[in-house]
Amino acid sequence: MFENFKALKRSTLGKVAKTIVVASAADLSSLEAINEAVKELNIKYKLVGDSKKITEIADQIGFNIDKNVIIHTNSEEESAQVSIQLIRDGEAEVLMKGNLQTATLLKAVLNKENGISSGGVLSHLAVLESPAYSRLMFITDGGMNIAPDLTQKKAILENSVSFMHSMGYDCPNVAVLAAAESVSEKMPETIDAAELVKMNKNAEIAGCVVEGPLSFDLAINKESAAIKGFESKVSGEVDLFLVPNIATGNIMSKALIYLGGAKMAGCILGAKVPIVLVSRGASAEEKLLSILLTL
Repeated sequence: MFENFKALKRSTLGKVAKTIVVASAADLSSLEAINEAVKELNIKYKLVGDSKKITEIADQIGFNIDKNVIIHTNSEEESAQVSIQLIRDGEAEVLMKGNLQTATLLKAVLNKENGISSGGVLSHLAVLESPAYSRLMFITDGGMNIAPDLTQKKAILENSVSFMHSMGYDCPNVAVLAAAESVSEKMPETIDAAELVKMNKNAEIAGCVVEGPLSFDLAINKESAAIKGFESKVSGEVDLFLVPNIATGNIMSKALIYLGGAKMAGCILGAKVPIVLVSRGASAEEKLLSILLTL
């Protein structure tokens, strides 16, 4: 369990360097993040895109780039394809979105002949450090799957749990969120939550403890659970929050950031390598934290 991003950063120090390839790297905040990651973390990098613009931005921020790591391309589509090929050739272990459309990058990722899809469901994982919570909050899926059904929710949950295992979490606590903690036919997400709990008990979903449906207050606050007389093994100690749809996850994360002072990292899971993918308007700090997450 990591209390914050500083603890996560400490866990990465001294590990073997990974190489990150940035697709369409002529982007100020992306290059600022890579520059800081070179200084603070043990990483290597490759920059794919317009070499002239990449060099101009690097000079602007004082980033002394080794020209051998720049691979010139003439379009977003070419940048995505070349970056994916570098992953396929084993020259990089992490893919990062630069200044290109998400759809363009994911199209290359999912290409049946030359992509890096693992054949399963791709899902977004947000990780937030909130001053009001005692540990990092993992939230899925607020950025990829719009209205997942039960089968997709199982895959989304397994993507995140597997990723968390690779980070050192032995058995993360999972809350399947809903507006209430009772099962109701009027709220289909509560029915899905109960099914996911049953799968967990039957070992169809392994390596975690799943509870649900859980309202957000019960998930994060033991006192609320006690007041309501709700017995929970995870209340106040939830690591992973599985949301019912993209709107819930998106609003939840942004509310924590803009009103709660949280910091966020994000990535896409389900491909052969983790993908650093945040909004093109994201800050360099958010992109740096996302790089840290994938290490």
